[in-house]
Amino acid sequence: MKSAIKNLQLGLLVIILISTIIAIIIEIINMYEVKSVTLADLLLMFLYLEVMAMVRVFWEEQSIRITLPLLIAITALSRLIILQDKDSASINLIYQGGAILLLALAVFFLTLRYSKKLGMNNKNPGEEA
Repeated sequence: MKSAIKNLQLGLLVIILISTIIAIIIEIINMYEVKSVTLADLLLMFLYLEVMAMVRVFWEEQSIRITLPLLIAITALSRLIILQDKDSASINLIYQGGAILLLALAVFFLTLRYSKKLGMNNKNPGEEA
């Protein structure tokens, strides 16, 4: 049973990776046809890059830390704010900014907790173990 689930996970991982690569190719073709690269395009490419990194980490470690999807969510919300229409309700900006703040705090505290778990909190940067 474990082997079947592991194979299913890896199969789905390959599908996610192929889908992401196809999306990147479509986005590059679109930028070429329009002959313009916007900040929204760059943030979308960054999202694709982060998804590919998450696939790589999961493939190598067979697990993933929750911080990677949280960072992807922060980037996606930032992209949403940038693309937001000037006529949209201002409260939406406050909600989206609040969501980014909550996600950033979650990443901070999860990273802090993880570093304490590994005993990294007593070391200075650059100090050898």
